[in-house]
Amino acid sequence: MEPMLLRPAGKDYLWGGSRLKTEYGKKMDVVPLAETWECSTHPDGPSTVASGRFAGWTLQEVLERHPKYLGTKACGEFPILVKFIDAEKDLSVQVHPGDDYARAFEGQNGKTEMWYVLDAKPGASLVCGFAHDVTAKQLREAVRDGELAKQLQRVDVHKGDVFFIPAGTIHAIGAGALVAEIQESSNVTYRVYDYNRMDKDGKKRELHFDKAVEVLNMKSGGDVRQKPRMVHYYPGCSRELLCRCQYFDTERIQINSGFSFSVLENSFQVLLCLEGEAKIEVEGGAGAEEAGQGDADAASVSRALRFVKGDCVFLPASLGRCHIAGRAELLKIRC
Repeated sequence: MEPMLLRPAGKDYLWGGSRLKTEYGKKMDVVPLAETWECSTHPDGPSTVASGRFAGWTLQEVLERHPKYLGTKACGEFPILVKFIDAEKDLSVQVHPGDDYARAFEGQNGKTEMWYVLDAKPGASLVCGFAHDVTAKQLREAVRDGELAKQLQRVDVHKGDVFFIPAGTIHAIGAGALVAEIQESSNVTYRVYDYNRMDKDGKKRELHFDKAVEVLNMKSGGDVRQKPRMVHYYPGCSRELLCRCQYFDTERIQINSGFSFSVLENSFQVLLCLEGEAKIEVEGGAGAEEAGQGDADAASVSRALRFVKGDCVFLPASLGRCHIAGRAELLKIRC
């Protein structure tokens, strides 16, 4: 059992840019590079193991061979998908269904998600919810007349902002935003409006209005602006909880010298490196509860893995006590 460096799948959606290549080291022949699916077992974009004994395997193949790596909470399938998103242009105005609807009509999970804004150009914004209560008739007329923007709640975005997007929420990432997204493992999206854009074949991209209105929360979106977060400081690191929901927990870890924690039997963990570089070392054996601290017993440490900005690391459940040394900013995700 060992940490696994992952190689992502890339997506060339028409609204993407080049920042994931120039700033996050993504060496892939995809133009534009809109998204990288960093930790994924979804058939539309599986990630591949790039280190250790499973190098060359897809993460799905590893988990099929070793289902215990998921942990006891995952119910037999990998529940999340972790992405980088570079929005050079506006994404479509869209909605994702909840689990019941998606499983009944699409054969997939629903899609609740969160965004952590890595960077935002001046004036960047996003859509999150409606500006006021609406009806399906009002929406249809607004889309037809090109006036949907009047119905939507648009919010300015800045580096470090966090947004939680429950299934059923109308939303759109705006041009100039660079985002890390953690979501349910799903690829079901219903487009409500797409600026009359053409696809690669010169056809207008498909809209899914009828399905969208069946799953949309049409109430006012309310206040979605960033709330203050509690940061906990320890020798060598700081930690802040960004999001906790029924599908995943996401923490931001700022490592100045070192960080020790345990990966227990209940869940795998995923590390997404946003800045810097570091080395993770595993002591072995299931450990105690997590604790932010700077030291580990060097005599018992083994199986080190180095990672840098843009890398994603999968940690199997029951991996045990781990220590990260270096200077890095991470998102740490578990179910």
